[in-house]
Amino acid sequence: MRLVLALLIAYVLIGSTAPTAAADSSLERIQKAGVLNVGTEAAYAPYEFVQDGKIVGYDKDILDYVMAGLKVKLNQADVPFQGLLPGLIAGKFDLIATALTMYPDTVKKFAFTEPIMESSLVVVRKAGDGRIKAVDDLDGKAVGVQLGTGGERAIRALDAKLKASGKPGYDVHGFVSMPEVALALANGQVDAAMAQLTQFKTLMQKQPGVYELVGPFTGERLFIGWALRPEDKSLRDFINARIKQLHDSGRLYQLQQKWFGFTMELPATGYLPEGAQ
Repeated sequence: MRLVLALLIAYVLIGSTAPTAAADSSLERIQKAGVLNVGTEAAYAPYEFVQDGKIVGYDKDILDYVMAGLKVKLNQADVPFQGLLPGLIAGKFDLIATALTMYPDTVKKFAFTEPIMESSLVVVRKAGDGRIKAVDDLDGKAVGVQLGTGGERAIRALDAKLKASGKPGYDVHGFVSMPEVALALANGQVDAAMAQLTQFKTLMQKQPGVYELVGPFTGERLFIGWALRPEDKSLRDFINARIKQLHDSGRLYQLQQKWFGFTMELPATGYLPEGAQ
C-alpha cells in the first residue's frame, strides 16, 4: 500500500546507483554481517506503529517471525515514508518492511515479497449519505485522499480523464495522514474518501455507524508486500519462505484477525503484475 513521492526520487537514483549484474550473495552477506537493516514508517496502524516506545503491528509480527529464522540482529529504523525507497537503493536498508502496494510500475523497480495483505482501493461515504451510491456519483464531488499514495495517483488520473472528456471531474482534497482523511469525511469537509480496503474496514470497526463502504474504485485486486533491491533475490527467497510458512499454516490469518479483526484470503501465485522483478 504510500509511494508516489518516494518513487519520484527513487526512479532517479536507481538508474545511477544500481549495481551491475553479479552473483546474488545477499543472504550470505546478511548472515555474515549478523544484522538486517530494515526501514519502516511506523505511522500506519495497524500495519506498523509505535506503542510504548516500540514498533509494533501486523508487519512487525511477521518481521519477528522472519528474524527468528534468519537468526541475526534486527536494526529497524523508523523514518518518513519518502526516505524509505531512496534509502533502500542507497544501501542504507536491506529491506523495507512497511505496507507497500504492488503497483505495476513499482514492481518493475523493486523486488517484492509474497503478499501479506490486500490493498485494493475503495470509495467510502459518510453513513446515510444517499448522494453517493457508486463511483460514478463522485463526479463533481469533493474527494479526500492521503497525499503520496496510490489512491491519490489513481483518483487524479481518473480526474484528468473526466475533465478531458468535458465532465466536472473531482475536487480532490489531499491530506497528510489517513486519520485526517477520515476526520474530513466525518465532518463533511469532503463528500467521499478513497483508501485501501483494509484501512476503512479497520476504521469502520472502531467507529461503527460513521462510515459506509460504497464499493471498489476499480475491479483490480491489489496486494501489499515488502520491497528489496532487485539484485537481492536470495534474501527475498528466504523471506518469502518464511511468509509462506505463516500463510500455509494459517498463522498469517491469525495475525490478520489479531490486528484487523477480519481476514483476507491471499494468493500464493499470480499476485505480481506483469514485468515484476
